[in-house]
Amino acid sequence: MKQSAFILLVEDNEDFRLILQEALERSGFHVTAVANAMRAREAMTLGKFDLSLLDVRLPDGNGIELMREFRHSDPDMGIIIMTGYAEVDTAVDAVRLGANDFLKKPFDIDEMLVRIDELIKTRQIKADNKNLRELVRSQDQNTGLIGQCPAIQKLTETVSLLANSDSTVLITGESGCGKEVLAKALHKSGSRSGKPLVSINCGAIPEELLESELFGHVKGAFTGAVRARPGRFEIANGGTIFLDEIGDMSAKLQVKLLRVLQERCFEPVGSQQSIHVDVRVIAATHRDLEAEIAAGRFREDLYYRLNVIPLTLPPLRERGDDILLLTDHFITRFNQQKKADITGVSDEVKRIILNYQWPGNVRELQNLIERVTTLKRHGIMELEDLPSRMISDKERVLQSFRMDVENAECIDLKSTVDEFESHLILSALQRFQWNKNQAANFLAMNRTTLVEKIKKKGLQPTK
Repeated sequence: MKQSAFILLVEDNEDFRLILQEALERSGFHVTAVANAMRAREAMTLGKFDLSLLDVRLPDGNGIELMREFRHSDPDMGIIIMTGYAEVDTAVDAVRLGANDFLKKPFDIDEMLVRIDELIKTRQIKADNKNLRELVRSQDQNTGLIGQCPAIQKLTETVSLLANSDSTVLITGESGCGKEVLAKALHKSGSRSGKPLVSINCGAIPEELLESELFGHVKGAFTGAVRARPGRFEIANGGTIFLDEIGDMSAKLQVKLLRVLQERCFEPVGSQQSIHVDVRVIAATHRDLEAEIAAGRFREDLYYRLNVIPLTLPPLRERGDDILLLTDHFITRFNQQKKADITGVSDEVKRIILNYQWPGNVRELQNLIERVTTLKRHGIMELEDLPSRMISDKERVLQSFRMDVENAECIDLKSTVDEFESHLILSALQRFQWNKNQAANFLAMNRTTLVEKIKKKGLQPTK
């Protein structure tokens, strides 16, 4: 962003304007420098700027009024007010009125560049998030499937192709990867969208209760059945039933389900009267059903009845930048629910969440964003907002090193590199309980080299 950022500099003092312009251009910015409000307004009509530096006192106007005009014409542009010592109160008021920051003259050029870098970085994060939100909103309105990776795009196309189909669908994928979302997309896009979508998790209900949940029961069918109750299949008549975790269903119920798929009828528990239904069936499982068949735990004939249209959802770790799309989707959702204002994620967090393995898939990501939104409330999601399991030893060391560099006035390269190397070696040794073979393999170095460095640095186990 820095190399392509455009800055409008409005300063009437020619010498100071030239100094600022030279410093900004040397740092890689594209600068339009003007001496008064009239020229500033002309520049705004001719181009778009990422940031403006405005002096409060101008020969033909007031920088605060100019700021209000700029903020009205371009709400996203960064604005920094430059003010003299006697005008600090004016500058504070300007921040309340919409300026992003102010600099009190005389100010350090390096400090100005740091402030500008921070402001442009924040602006870029907000712009990226805005673009992500627009993409997510358009996808969510169409199918509810959010993503641009080839697998998700293929699934989106398939959902459209199945719009007028009543064929049974079997969705496979790891736990938490969004199988129910895909089922809802299939129902929403189809001809049954105006009818009920009824969901049931076959693995979450005990076998003795699941039969009644699926097929209903008559009064007196079992102890506690004080009244007749319709089952999920009957409730879903005319619509869709989603059977989640179908691989956990008992053998007895698999037989009854097979009959429903074949004949579209069933008997409630305790009844001998058949009920006929018109229901589309969508099933899902995280299990390998072919392996379950081989192990004798799942009926082969039921599998082929369910597997008419097979769809597979990829795990989150294989979806690349979709992780960022989903992150923004959940930030937007939980900002609304929690009345929070999380504005995005830092570059460090982006790198970590893109490389994390996500064993809990989309559900794990959703839980993370809900937790951050609830506890942090506002600002950008930073490294310290992530749970420790997501941050590798390497990342912790690098983050600590980056903080040391950022906070130091000067750096002795040789001693700093030596200290960094010592820290890495000691961390590896502690991780493997001072097993030098394992530590050497972890550090990709010869054991003899590691032993020599341990002796040279005087590293010892902590007592």
